[in-house]
Amino acid sequence: MRYLVILKAAQPDSPPPAELMEAIAKLGMDATNAGVMLDMGGLAPTANSARIAVTADGLNVVDGPFAEAKELISYVVYEVRSKEEAVEWAGRFMRLHRDLWQGWEGEAEISRVFGPEDFAPQG
Repeated sequence: MRYLVILKAAQPDSPPPAELMEAIAKLGMDATNAGVMLDMGGLAPTANSARIAVTADGLNVVDGPFAEAKELISYVVYEVRSKEEAVEWAGRFMRLHRDLWQGWEGEAEISRVFGPEDFAPQG
């Protein structure tokens, strides 16, 4: 099963420590070598984003920045056996931030990603 993890955080005033970046790179290699990480990347600030809403009059497009206290800052897609395994990998990533970046606060959302195999006719 595929799971999308989206990281939201309010950035501290200080840049990420080199020690954290090295630990993230190692965790990424561990996930790649385990065959569970399919994709990952950073996300631009909401100043570069847009939201599209369906309204009675059509589509409404609003450009960022948006006023949330936390920005969407990165994502990863895991191919794992269960939601619990996705939570474990995401938890490892979150603990690195907690332990290595003083003042960092964030959260991760984990959602199952349905693929074509989930919609194939049964039988």
